[in-house]
Formats: sequence, structure tokens, C-alpha cells
Amino acid sequence: MLLSVHLLGKSEGAAIFGGWRRRARQALSPEMRLLFALAPPWGYSADFLTPPGAPGDFDAAVEMVLATPPRLLRDDIEQLTGRPTPDLADLRRGRPPALRRLGTALRSYHRRTVAPYQSSIDAAVRAEQARLAREFLRGGAEGVLTALRPFATWQPPVLSLPRHPADREVHLDGCGLVLVPSFFCWRAPTTLKDHSGPQVLVYPVGHDPAWLAHGPAGPARSLARLLGATRASVLEAVADAPATTTDLARRTGISPASASEHARTLQDAGLVIASRQGNRVYHVVTGLGARLLRGSAAEHAN
Repeated sequence: MLLSVHLLGKSEGAAIFGGWRRRARQALSPEMRLLFALAPPWGYSADFLTPPGAPGDFDAAVEMVLATPPRLLRDDIEQLTGRPTPDLADLRRGRPPALRRLGTALRSYHRRTVAPYQSSIDAAVRAEQARLAREFLRGGAEGVLTALRPFATWQPPVLSLPRHPADREVHLDGCGLVLVPSFFCWRAPTTLKDHSGPQVLVYPVGHDPAWLAHGPAGPARSLARLLGATRASVLEAVADAPATTTDLARRTGISPASASEHARTLQDAGLVIASRQGNRVYHVVTGLGARLLRGSAAEHAN
């Protein structure tokens, strides 16, 4: 997901990612600005966004990011270049409202720009894992490292990354090397700047140029027919994170009055509930609403 954020700020790989890039940009919303500040298209991106050992479940991985110790938040954000925004300043201090905004940005971005294409992403990554498994059976670890060409060159005992943007030397010192084939990595491999643990090498997978041919352009057609396109978008926005009516209007680009009307209709249908916290009312997706959205994602994948 982090590398897909990078791709949105570039024009590289138009033949593979041009269509996805157009759709993803149409799905962006203002609360995602914090994510783009943490992961600019060039240069350093905050390492805490990709914690080592993150679980495969996306929501659990987001919670792991939000539990980053304040010291790491401060150190990573201080390494970013460019003018710091107020949100970044608050996040650097570990303030809870800024962390909640980051969680909303992560979940919203993932739901709108990555999750609908998960089937194609998984297929490409599984194919690469199978290829490396065959290389391992034939030639062991050295066979795997040799098979990383053209992104890496194995000349024992050195693995060189000719396309890596930074010029530095890393000694494993027994820490090991984790290979991460990535769908949204393009041309050049990438690594974490933090060298305190196992080293991570993220590199591109092969792509089917037609991977986007049957991808979605918005909410699943059946869900849009059932609820209406705008109401389906409101349900997706509530699922990103609990939201006030003002939040819903901002995320979906409609008026607060329209957002309120759609939220009431979804509440009457049992897809959303209203939860009062102090003097604010938040709309929260119900189990039924979440199952309906999961069915929508499954339609995308098929």
C-alpha cells in the first residue's frame, strides 16, 4: 500500500498502472493528505508505516502502526523533507487525534485504492513466491539470490542493488534477509532505512498488462444498484472509520444535508448505527453493513 502511494505521485509505469492511477486519484479524499505527507513519491518515507512482523490482517496491521512508540514517531517524522504540516507536527508528538486521523487515512485509502484489486495483487505475488520456491529447490538460497536479477546481482558474498536510489553498504551480521515481492514496486527495489533488525528487500513482481481489464471503477455494480451509487459510497466511507455527518460529506464530496439523509436511510436498513460520544454523533457500520461490503469486494475479485 505504501508503494502504491508513491506510484500515485509519479507517472512511471503508465502501461501497467495508468488505468489504476486514474481510478485511484478519483477515489482520494481530503483525510488522506496525512498519508501522502508521510510517504512522498521520492526520498524517504516514514519507516513506522511498515513495521517488521506486521500481521497479514490489514486492520491488525493498522493497529500495529498506530501503536508505534512516540520516540519512533518523532525520529521517523524528523527525517522527512519538506515543510511540516500541522497534522505531522501533532503526529510527531503522538497526539491521539492525529493518530486517529492516520488510522482513518490508512483504512480509507486501502479500501478505495488497493482492496478492490486484491485478487490480482495476490495472484502476482503468489506466482513470484512459487518461482522462488522452484529456484530454492534447484539451487538453495544462492539460487534464490541469483534469480533476483535484474533487480539484484548476487556475487558471493555481496548482493548488489544496481537500481537502488541510495548508495550505502549494509552488513547483515547474522540478522538475515527478508525478501518481499511487491505488486506496486516499480523497476527499482527498496529497503528500510532502519538497519537495527532483519534486513528487508522489497522488489517488483512481474505484471500482467491486462490485470486492470476487469477491475472496478467504484463501488461494486450490484451494491450500487441495490443502494444507489452515492449511498454505497457513504456506506464505504462509514466503514473506513466512524464518522460524523460532516466527515461523511467531506469523504464523499456531497453536502452535509445529503450525507445526513443517506446515513438515516442506511441506519433504517440496519447497515449503520448512530453512536453518541459527548456532543457528537458518529455513524458506525454494523456487522450487516460490513458483510455487505465484503460481498462487494468479493464481486470485485471475481
